[in-house]
Amino acid sequence: MPRHLDTTITSFPIAGEFKISRGSKTSADVVICTIWDGNARGRGECVPYKRYGETLDSVTSQIVSFREAIERGANRSEIAGLMPPGAARNAVDCALWDLEAKISGQSVAAAIGVSEPKPLTTAYTISLDTADAMAAQAGKYAHRALLKVKTGTEDDETRIRAVRAAAPLAAIVLDANEGWSEDNVVRHLQIAAECGVALVEQPLPAGHDDILARIAHPLLICADESVHARGDLSALVGKYDAVNIKLDKTGGLTEALAMKAEARRLGFSIMAGCMVGSSLAMAPAVLLAQDVDFVDLDGPLLLAEDCEPALTYRESLVYPPERVLWG
Repeated sequence: MPRHLDTTITSFPIAGEFKISRGSKTSADVVICTIWDGNARGRGECVPYKRYGETLDSVTSQIVSFREAIERGANRSEIAGLMPPGAARNAVDCALWDLEAKISGQSVAAAIGVSEPKPLTTAYTISLDTADAMAAQAGKYAHRALLKVKTGTEDDETRIRAVRAAAPLAAIVLDANEGWSEDNVVRHLQIAAECGVALVEQPLPAGHDDILARIAHPLLICADESVHARGDLSALVGKYDAVNIKLDKTGGLTEALAMKAEARRLGFSIMAGCMVGSSLAMAPAVLLAQDVDFVDLDGPLLLAEDCEPALTYRESLVYPPERVLWG
């Protein structure tokens, strides 16, 4: 029986509102790619990213435009040569990994050399808001081991200090989402260092971050929007200390694994990150994250409703996926 491709758009409500420097959202809108081969089914989920001009319709159309190649049996390497990095290729790539595991009986974890995947400490995101509101959020989750705090305004000092005071024992990473400028980046980095922040993610707009090669780094500075796949890494040496690898940027687990190896070779620390999606989107990223320095895979924790079956989260730990979910 030949392969068959399906795509589905699904929306998961967010618990409350998710705010970053570029805007806010109340639902996680995703595209799920399903590839059938006989009775075997592989699935992958992606989150279209408006920042890169992606929409639910454009990503769905992109996947469907490669239907012929997918249904005739194109493998992950062939798909990487046909489709550009991004959300659409991520959904297809992860669906193929899942399908291979279902057909072969070998888990994805075993296939990538992770014999016994372990639970990981993941960050929990504090959305951008007023300093008082963010302090209240941080205080509520101060028992968690790692908080990821959204910043990215002209003056984040009060936010950074308020969050640290509210969560004195938690490790903290800041994510400015390109919201700082050359005029305030040095001051914000100094304040973050004073408050014991471990890492600052993407402080400046991608393509306008050369100053990072000329200023002091009092803490780790991590590239997110400035890095998508392996080809971007060499240009970041000297500007960034770490890179955030997200499957929706790399175009799937295949490229993400290769990118992780190259980033290690170049001396970068590594964060495994995510968009706000369901457990189906997080599952391959949990396997990618088994040996990275920072894990930010809390997408399902921000949802009012997750997919079924779902990943297991216990306090700050996220557990490897059961094969009934993915892989």
